[in-house]
Amino acid sequence: MSLFRLPVASAARTSARTAGTARQRARFHTLTVSGVRPLTADAIEVSFAVPAELASAYDYLPGQYVALRVHLDGAEVRRSYSLCRPPMPADEGGTSLSVAVKRDEGGVFSTWAQTELTPGFEIDVMSPQGTFTSGLAELEGTHVVGIAAGSGITPMMALARDLLTASDTTRFTLLYTNKAATDVMFLEDLADLKDRYPTRLVLHHVLSREQRTAPVLSGRLDEERLRTILGSLILPSTVDEWFLCGPFALVDLCREVLADLSVPREHVRFELFTTGDAPAERGPRKVEVHKGEKTVRLEITLDGVSSTVESPVDAHESVLNAALRVRPDAPFACSGGVCGTCRARVIDGSVTMTENYALEPDEIERGYVLTCQSHPTSDRVVVDYDV
Repeated sequence: MSLFRLPVASAARTSARTAGTARQRARFHTLTVSGVRPLTADAIEVSFAVPAELASAYDYLPGQYVALRVHLDGAEVRRSYSLCRPPMPADEGGTSLSVAVKRDEGGVFSTWAQTELTPGFEIDVMSPQGTFTSGLAELEGTHVVGIAAGSGITPMMALARDLLTASDTTRFTLLYTNKAATDVMFLEDLADLKDRYPTRLVLHHVLSREQRTAPVLSGRLDEERLRTILGSLILPSTVDEWFLCGPFALVDLCREVLADLSVPREHVRFELFTTGDAPAERGPRKVEVHKGEKTVRLEITLDGVSSTVESPVDAHESVLNAALRVRPDAPFACSGGVCGTCRARVIDGSVTMTENYALEPDEIERGYVLTCQSHPTSDRVVVDYDV
């Protein structure tokens, strides 16, 4: 799903929430769907009721995501979705959380959700994960910009509401691109937010297949159009923090242009909902160990318990794939190197990562890897999910 940065939030903003919110152990609990609301012709908002006894497990920061797990046609399906509303204080009756699901062409889960999902359904929901959250230590007088495409608006909704509510002087500018006005998710919610914060929220809708009054907002958001917008509507010199969310091509374009405009890398946070390559949501593949074949010894520590598994060298399987044979509860969501849920630290041995869209360079230097993308390069590998 995503590429994240670790949050560096101020003590004042985090004290009301659990200290482990940003990086807590990923666990599934069964929650009941409390509401399904249409957003567009192919997108819905799904809300879940969180009972009081699980409220602490679902405490989260705006910008985080949850993974949903269901069994369709006898197969396990996992999908990750950003939480679209800021956290609400839990009461004795529990609380709720909401995600937006947009139908993907050929998408198994999204198609099922659009056609079959109704209130009362029970779905396994993972505890909130991710660090696509604000790192501003001080909000007073800050200007935050979000650039989103399609369903990339989802975490922006929670972030914008939270930041605008947290300070009377914070400004939020949203550059949101879609094909047409009918594709704009949360259109009414954005209008309501604009009415509530008319001077501090600025909305720029870019439509690739509809003509808008302003020519710069009509057409695909390519490099030329983006540079024009950043040279006239949104001046980088006035921005304290940037949030980018959408497909790889858009996020990559924005990062390159912002870097070229001398925007410090540490002020740009981004999240991917697809890499544009192979399907990001894959389950574990079956691997068998045959007598006499060369193997790699993998030692996995999870929840304080150590387990050992042998992995055939010729199978070229990932650490996660092998771990799931002895620890079915090993955390993962996308299996595509995007979300970061399967993050662990290599204590001994060595691995190579095929893809990495979730870890920062400093995390890699400290030995952290994405186990779904990590393949052993030594005879013995020791990884710890608990560090």
